[in-house]
Order: sequence, then structure tokens, then C-alpha cells
Amino acid sequence: MNVGVIVFPGSNCDRDMFHVLNDIFKIKADYFWHEKKLPKNLDAIILPGGFSYGDRLRAGVIAAHSPVISDVKKMAKDGIPILGVCNGFQILVEAGLLPGVLLKNNSLSFMCKWTRLIVENNKTPFTNKLKLHQKIPIPIANREGRYYIDNKTLSSLKKNHQIVFRYSDIVNGSTFRIAGVCNKESNVVGLMPHPERATEPAINPSDHKPSSLIFESLIQTIGAAQ
Repeated sequence: MNVGVIVFPGSNCDRDMFHVLNDIFKIKADYFWHEKKLPKNLDAIILPGGFSYGDRLRAGVIAAHSPVISDVKKMAKDGIPILGVCNGFQILVEAGLLPGVLLKNNSLSFMCKWTRLIVENNKTPFTNKLKLHQKIPIPIANREGRYYIDNKTLSSLKKNHQIVFRYSDIVNGSTFRIAGVCNKESNVVGLMPHPERATEPAINPSDHKPSSLIFESLIQTIGAAQ
């Protein structure tokens, strides 16, 4: 079981993700610099949070043109599970792997607080151990986390079950309170809140078990494919 954590200039949650995968869930994870080729034996790819290239021009847009993204696109086409968290979500959107756009929060300020997600799709590689409509306590930390789509795209996402997570209340002005989406094939998932910051009881003030199921879902998915 091999998972690649891609590191961009400005990534700051790569070590958090590396720790959770290796030390908490015993998943073998390795760092991969954004200029390097990805090995073909990876079972999953994670694009962590942070501020790639300092969010210059637009959050995630420069990183979306990094050399590694061509490999990410090929693996996405091959059905490899791919998760983008926060800045990773922004990069996946800017790379065209997920629909929509991430804009500044309606408060126009950085937000760092705990919220709750509602599971809208439990058929992805990262949600198959969660229950439909289950609520998950999880933190957000972003300034450009407001997910926006037009009404036509929203209807398409609903029809194709591409809305994976919604906020339980209005958090940052995201369209339809969307916090996470997937591609039509369901193997590429973008999530704005940080599951890696919610899986240990020492730092989760509510319940770490629901967020842990995001990573346990990945373990189950990879195990079933091997």
C-alpha cells in the first residue's frame, strides 16, 4: 500500500498528512516534489493543504501547471484514488480535474475554526465507510475556500452525485454549502476542510472517529483493489 503526498513550494500541511498516514493509519506514504515524476506503483495520491506559490495570481493556479500534474491527470484517468485537501482542492479545480472555482470567503478573511460536514456521497474511495448524511466534526483553515458553481453545473453535480460533502450550516458562502466534490468517476475528491487535523483525540475536541473513516475508507479501497 503506497500513497504519494505531493509537495509544492508553500505546502504546509504535507507533514501533517504524512504523519497521519504513516503513524496513525500505518499507510506507507512518501513525499514527492512537484517537479518529479510519480512512480507507477502508487495506490493513491494526496495533494495537501498550504499556500502553494504563496497563492500568487490565484490559489492553486500556478501549482496546477507543475510538471507532476500531468502524472496526476494520467493516474486520475486510470482510476487511482486522488484526494486534494484545501489548497490541494484548489489545485485540482485549477487543473481541470474537478469542476467549479474557489473564491475568497464571503467574510474576505482567513477562517480557522471547527465546523461540521454532512456526507452526501459515500461511494467514493474516501467515504465508503461513512454513512450517508452522517455529520463529521472537522476544522477549516482557508481564505479562498468559498466553492462556487453556476446553477447549471450545480444541477449536473446533483444529478451525477458529485457533491461529496456539505457544510451543516453557512460557513463561507459556498454554493449550496458545498465543502467537497468528486469527478464523475468518483475517484478524484476535493475537500476544503482538513481531515488530517481531526483524526487524533488529542486535537479533536468532539469526536475523531468520523474523520478517521475518511482514511479508513482509503485503506479499504486500496485493499479491495489488490
